[in-house]
Amino acid sequence: MKTPTPTRQIRLERHSPSFWRVTFDIPPLNIFGPETIPHLEKIIKSIETDDDLKVVVFDSAIEGFFLTHYNFLAKLEESVLPPGPTGLQPLPDMLARLSRAPVVSIASIRGRATGVGSELALASDMRFASREKAILSQWEVGAGLVPGGGPMARLPRLIGRGRALEVLLGADDISGDLAERYGYVNRALPDSELDGFVDALAKRISSFDKQAIAETKQLVNVASLPPDAEIALEWDAFMASVQRPASQNRIKKLMDQGFHKPGDAESRLGYYVGRLGA
Repeated sequence: MKTPTPTRQIRLERHSPSFWRVTFDIPPLNIFGPETIPHLEKIIKSIETDDDLKVVVFDSAIEGFFLTHYNFLAKLEESVLPPGPTGLQPLPDMLARLSRAPVVSIASIRGRATGVGSELALASDMRFASREKAILSQWEVGAGLVPGGGPMARLPRLIGRGRALEVLLGADDISGDLAERYGYVNRALPDSELDGFVDALAKRISSFDKQAIAETKQLVNVASLPPDAEIALEWDAFMASVQRPASQNRIKKLMDQGFHKPGDAESRLGYYVGRLGA
């Protein structure tokens, strides 16, 4: 039986004791900011500590948007928060903890996974995307920013140095098909098949022994996860880049074109970022 546990912005649904679904429902664009952090922190802590949980799936209730960029309308001081258990700032802290949790995390990507959305997907253990509707990107360099949630540490380990630099420095939109070819996602599936495939895989894994799952994941972590020190550098660089006049100017240009509001600038962010220097 499904027993929903509502939060104000992120929904947690327990399909069974061993299989949970976390749905981003932050209208209108699934923008992530300091106001979202307490909700995600509560869920990450539950994922880490629940004795029965084996698999968690992240998805979205907002059409066209999985999870998008940081909230640039928030005051800078609102983003400077006490560090989490890893010693990192809250966002990179939660993503690092998700990667290490003794639970399998799966990102089911339909719509735009931009900035924080891409970073959450990269911190998850597996990523599956809608072939027709998924868009992934690390758009920040095009706006004069440095990504802050760990993609420079995670992407090269996942897709190789050259492709990681193409994604990060090109700052363009990556379709589900291309993301699959690059290894950015495990698979891109026809949109009509995405939910069924992810559910079947999650339920299959959730039927296995939790200790075997946790120990296998821990050994894969040893071989593949970046140290926290690498991720800490990224957040510091992001916060410094936000304050640079050149970055502020580029963000203002984006805002003038409709950034942070429903519309073409958000739906085709890669196109608009590419025109900022024109």
